[in-house]
Amino acid sequence: MNHDRIHARRPTHDLDRWSTGAVESITDRDGHCVVTVETESGAAIELVVTVAIRDLVLSRLDIDDGESAVGERIWYRERGG
Repeated sequence: MNHDRIHARRPTHDLDRWSTGAVESITDRDGHCVVTVETESGAAIELVVTVAIRDLVLSRLDIDDGESAVGERIWYRERGG
């Protein structure tokens, strides 16, 4: 499976290939993590990432342990799958 890409901080490379959005929800599905993001245009998209990437991104967001990531800004790149 090809996974999408997400970052908690602004990427330092290929900036024109990344978009920003706000986290709407984070759920698990079939052993992967689905991050639903509201795009800058207001559309909702689902990004599929590994659980390890989800944990890494959540650890880098400016939120307290146990606090929800909903509403937090992230950078993403769709890869499809």
